[in-house]
Amino acid sequence: MTILVIGGKNGQLAESLRNLHDKRLKFIGRPQFDFTQHNTISGVFEQDRPDLVVNTAAWTAVDAAEDHRDEAYLVNSDGPAYLAELCAGCNIPMIHISTDYVFSGEKGTPYVETDPISPETVYGASKVAGEKAILQAHPHAIILRTAWVYSEHGKNFVRTIINAGAKNPALRVVGDQKGNPTCSDDLAWTIMKIADRIVGQKWQDNWSGIYHAVGTGDATWYDLAVYALRQAERYGQKMPSITSIKTEDWPTPAKRPQDSRLNTDKLYKTFAIRLPDWHKSVDNVIKKIFST
Repeated sequence: MTILVIGGKNGQLAESLRNLHDKRLKFIGRPQFDFTQHNTISGVFEQDRPDLVVNTAAWTAVDAAEDHRDEAYLVNSDGPAYLAELCAGCNIPMIHISTDYVFSGEKGTPYVETDPISPETVYGASKVAGEKAILQAHPHAIILRTAWVYSEHGKNFVRTIINAGAKNPALRVVGDQKGNPTCSDDLAWTIMKIADRIVGQKWQDNWSGIYHAVGTGDATWYDLAVYALRQAERYGQKMPSITSIKTEDWPTPAKRPQDSRLNTDKLYKTFAIRLPDWHKSVDNVIKKIFST
């Protein structure tokens, strides 16, 4: 079996998959594979003939997307749509990663997969376009919406807050946005569990479509910061004082969803997968950060 993972060297999820050291996984990214150059995509298929394609590549710079709409759509929609067409033509299943930003964050309870989408950012709208194009092009596509991804590598909130806490005696963190912290290692594990279930098997219609895949439990950014820094304190880092602030006190070019919690029951019912509690996963990530 060959599982082709599309994603750059700096991507958290691709790195987590790479750290599994699974011989079935083959990784490719720019410049060999470039969503802006369709010939590179088709060339990869002709050469590798994978049994499953996992697309982790995305434009994830949420604020920058506001000023780079065309680039965001190219990477988050146009490229993945062409990839889905190629997968469909070769009868290869595809797993694609999407986001909680497809929702406005105004529902007030965790979103299910069938809730109306209402993105309020260019990033979110580009991911919605990608979801629709992929599902239209490929009947054997699985889309995993995730959120608040962190790990011991790459650029993410947990690493940022640990570094900030080491340098500053006092921090201010947004405390009125809710979501589901998700460790990229747990997401990588989820992908491989799905792969083990679907590859080489007769496709079941209920496999296709959108799933929510996030860490179990919810938090605010303030909650996540406090917990991560308290774990860091166990490894000798001094605990700074932390003040919870409102969204308007930390303005950003792109609007963040106020409450983007996702319900993961569909993932459990279909594939018997539930990601670990985020507290446990943060513990593991902090341990890795301080052991390197």
